[in-house]
Amino acid sequence: MNQAGSQAATRRRWAGLAILLLPAVLTSMDISVLFVAGPTITDQLRLTPTQWLWAMDLYGFVMAGLLITMGGLGDRFGRRRLLLIGGLGFGAASVLVAFAPTGELLIAGRGLLAVGGAALAPSTLSLIRELFVLDHERRLALGAWTAAFAGGAVCGPIVAGILLDHFWWGSVFLLNVPAMLLLLCLAPILVPESRVRSRTRFDVVGAGTSLLTVLCLVFALKRVVLHGFDPSAIGAATIGLASMIIFVLRQLRTTDPLIDVTLFRSRPFSVGVVANVVVAATTGGVGVLVFPYLQVVHGLSPFWSAVCGLPCLAGSFLGAAVAARLAPRLPTGPAISLGLVCCAIGLAGSGLTAGSPTYGGFLVGYTILIFGCGLTATLATSVVIGQAPETGVGAAAGLSESSNQLGTGLGIAVFGVLATASYRENMDPANDPSAARSLTDAIVAAQTLSDHEAGALLHRAHAAYAASLEAVVLVAALGTGLLAAAPAVLLHRSRGRTDLGGPSA
Repeated sequence: MNQAGSQAATRRRWAGLAILLLPAVLTSMDISVLFVAGPTITDQLRLTPTQWLWAMDLYGFVMAGLLITMGGLGDRFGRRRLLLIGGLGFGAASVLVAFAPTGELLIAGRGLLAVGGAALAPSTLSLIRELFVLDHERRLALGAWTAAFAGGAVCGPIVAGILLDHFWWGSVFLLNVPAMLLLLCLAPILVPESRVRSRTRFDVVGAGTSLLTVLCLVFALKRVVLHGFDPSAIGAATIGLASMIIFVLRQLRTTDPLIDVTLFRSRPFSVGVVANVVVAATTGGVGVLVFPYLQVVHGLSPFWSAVCGLPCLAGSFLGAAVAARLAPRLPTGPAISLGLVCCAIGLAGSGLTAGSPTYGGFLVGYTILIFGCGLTATLATSVVIGQAPETGVGAAAGLSESSNQLGTGLGIAVFGVLATASYRENMDPANDPSAARSLTDAIVAAQTLSDHEAGALLHRAHAAYAASLEAVVLVAALGTGLLAAAPAVLLHRSRGRTDLGGPSA
């Protein structure tokens, strides 16, 4: 190929990357937009607490359950084809959610949105691996993808805050429609089709058992957190563990596995998956608590709480950029540990300043946390994809994405429940029975009181919420700090390939 042709091909690859980053941003953003839009949606649709919980959690859990299956479908029937199908479904579901008149339709739309997102997410990651074969180019492309995915989660509340100051709540979902139209028009031109060259059968049994495993285990965990080890939790956990065993045995014995589970024998692969779960749980769990803290406790409007998120967005991009620089120079294990240390420092800083009269210190710590997450997630994702064989890169991408989505959903559920329990304890239900269930209930109760009594109640509620946020974030800091050394220790003797071009140990 002559020089002009080579330059044109290079420009086409990078233009293709720009198109593939759109779904990466939007699929992660559609989890976090509800952090800011949630109070408005709850008020206008009159959602019950149970309906709100389903609307919040369903997207992440359904998406997590389907990602491995969708990745396997893309490997066999075409990754670009699956990308386009997912884009069409994601755009259509966004319209349904935006104009949902009831809580039931909102929940149904969120479920359909998750199905479209599950088709999009692993396709983008596997197509990037196919587009860029040179190490230095792939390193930059994967860093951009991780920054887009992490940035989408941080950007969601920012975009939601800006839109809610000018439009109705459905506008935060309609934003997906023009982006998906752009994807449908340009991806067939800029992104080549990619699939497994050998003819393999799709593992329907593996797909079904993987979905059942994720959904049952997640339901069981949430049930335990909320209600203890009741029969529903025990039953769901039993079904989930049984289906997981069937899935693993099936993958070991079939000639055409959905995913090569022997990859978990590779320490770099396993560490990458677990690291993704940890950082996703941390950002999701803390993120869902941050914006009520800014809007209710400190009285910021959705717009100004969004502005406060801009440094955090910069932190996610900086973390991905630092990861791309570190990879050729520092073994992956210590680099991932460094990222987790940054997460722990950021969490500790936020926790120690959550009760302050101002929110500046809290945001500094939160920005350090997002930087650490960007650094860790870039390296962890690269390890997972780098360890996968060409025939299973889509399923491995699905597993990587699944760990992100599952971690986010678990973080939202567990951190939310722990924060609620701490809030109730700080509020003293004996004295404030109607306001002790949640900060929202306290606001409603205050509307029935005199100005003096309402002011006193809201002061107690704000202090209780800040104290609950402080407790949860400090517990997360301790847990992350204790885990930080594990990647460096576990990958000390490992020699595995990463897609960032550096050594894995």
